[in-house]
Amino acid sequence: MTSPWIEGLRSVALNVPDLVKAEQFYVNIWHLEVAHRKENAIYLRGSGGDDHLLALYAGSEVPQVRQVTLRARSAEALVKVSEAVERAGGSIVTPVGPLTKNPAGGTGVTVRDPHGRIFQVVHGDARHEPQPPVKDIPIRLTHAVLNSHAVDETQAFIEQAFGFRLADRTGIMAFMNCDRDHHTIAIGITDNDALNHIAFLMPDMESVMRGGGRMKDAGFPIQWGPGRHGPGNNLFNYFIDPFGIVIEYTADVEQIDDSYVPRGPSDWKWPEGRYDQWGISQPPGAPLKEAQRRVFFAS
Repeated sequence: MTSPWIEGLRSVALNVPDLVKAEQFYVNIWHLEVAHRKENAIYLRGSGGDDHLLALYAGSEVPQVRQVTLRARSAEALVKVSEAVERAGGSIVTPVGPLTKNPAGGTGVTVRDPHGRIFQVVHGDARHEPQPPVKDIPIRLTHAVLNSHAVDETQAFIEQAFGFRLADRTGIMAFMNCDRDHHTIAIGITDNDALNHIAFLMPDMESVMRGGGRMKDAGFPIQWGPGRHGPGNNLFNYFIDPFGIVIEYTADVEQIDDSYVPRGPSDWKWPEGRYDQWGISQPPGAPLKEAQRRVFFAS
């Protein structure tokens, strides 16, 4: 089950209130590594081949999403995406061309969906030699979840503009697939268009659990988890970063192909009082739910 144009999620770019504090948190506690540094930005990588997973920029007091960056399968796919975006009701922010301001380089196109979300699609960007998976260190991003007040419209745009397919839909989320990971973008079904969360793939269950302990020791308690999701079958621990951005450690994400049969809300109902497959996780609390409504795309 693959998009003809998109192979996965490369990175997410955010405006944060305090770049020094952000570096201290994401390097010392979250366990990313500085790949590049500019006067007003840092670019953080994991152990995988992506040049960076997070681009953090000095911004206003309120964190914002600058863009979500997807990786194209080919240079030709950038042209196809450009054409498809406009047919799907979106607009081109920056046409296909060299990405001279981004340290990863490559060629890309930046687009806006009908509700103001910014996506960049890149090809030919720099990559690192992947390290062997290292316990406690994120490998890459596995998915970003974006809230939508109009889920059917958002789903249609992602399908038409990027060639994604619906993997599963629950009562609260539509899971969109482009390659082997069960979902790369998911759409939170709600009344706003905020960033729901960003998920970082860890090497194994041990790393997800040890990460939870490390975050707790640093004063960032687990907001939801540990547990195992239904759609995607992945392990999870959710946290709120120092600025109110929701981030997830995950592992063991289900790998699917064209034989996978999408299921609907009636197929994904837990028994009363259960919030994950195992039945051990408490429900997500008010602080997490509030944080999932606070961080919007920069206008």
